Amino acid sequence: MAQYIIRRLLALIPVLFGVSLVVFFLIRMIPGDPVVVMLGEKARLEDVERVRHEMGLDRPVYIQYFEWMGRILRGDLGKSIIGYTPVIDELKQRLPGTIEMVIVGLIIGVTVGVGIGIISAIKQNSWIDIGTMFAALIGVSMPIYWLALMLIYALAVNRKIFPPSARLDVDLTVVRHTGFMLVDTLLMGDLKLFANAVWHLILPSAVLSTTIMPILARLTRSSMLEVMRQDYVRTARAKGVTEQIVIIRHALKNALLPVVTVIGLQLGGLLGGAILTETIFSWPGMGLWTYRAILARDYPIVQGAVLVSATIYVFVNLIVDISYAYLDPRIRYR
Repeated sequence: MAQYIIRRLLALIPVLFGVSLVVFFLIRMIPGDPVVVMLGEKARLEDVERVRHEMGLDRPVYIQYFEWMGRILRGDLGKSIIGYTPVIDELKQRLPGTIEMVIVGLIIGVTVGVGIGIISAIKQNSWIDIGTMFAALIGVSMPIYWLALMLIYALAVNRKIFPPSARLDVDLTVVRHTGFMLVDTLLMGDLKLFANAVWHLILPSAVLSTTIMPILARLTRSSMLEVMRQDYVRTARAKGVTEQIVIIRHALKNALLPVVTVIGLQLGGLLGGAILTETIFSWPGMGLWTYRAILARDYPIVQGAVLVSATIYVFVNLIVDISYAYLDPRIRYR
């Protein structure tokens, strides 16, 4: 197992190198000059050239890339072109908000999606099965931005059940320790602040969870139906094992292998959906930060944000691969 993990970690190096190449060169294909955006369209030509030289944007692209990679290896993501603040400092401020929303969205999506899939498999061809699978089909087809706007109007603007934006009420303050609002409010020992943070987190996380919930529901159903037809399941029932134990211990554990694989792969969808979700909910996370950086042609921010997202994605898939050995004892890493 240790050798397998080491090999996988070494294999991440060319993957991340390829991501850095793609990100660095594609961002420079976006029309527009970041220096003109920063100084304004009425800026003098000599001022534009001076700032471009100070930032190194007048050098050949390949030299800019090697200089950027050299800073990356030293843990320096560069400085923002617009705000001229270190990208790593901004990332530390923004990343916890995105991770918090993605984790809660993942928990909601996995819990509801897998639960619906199990119920549909048990109640195969019943009205419950047909109804849940029809709802899953609608969920797969529904754009996340449309659903977010509809829920904001229905539950935040019209009914005022949930707040439409922010991580906390404007009149409340939290002492920042980790950047994770739920953790920081608990460290303060203030349950009122914790409840307020949860209240703000539910709606955007629920919207984000719809990117994986319908897929997991349909996949869990099909996987459960396949496993429940296996001989060992029929043998367990013939021995008099209760149906609950048959489903949980024998069927579900063996049916989870493809589900876990898809959960790892869908993390990219969650991180991508976070950009839309954070933009609509004005959530102060990495997605909204990246979106604004794209509009401003702020190369260092976009490059740093995408590289960090790719790193998170590949490490999560490594964890998924390792979890196979627990879910299926037949799998051994050699």
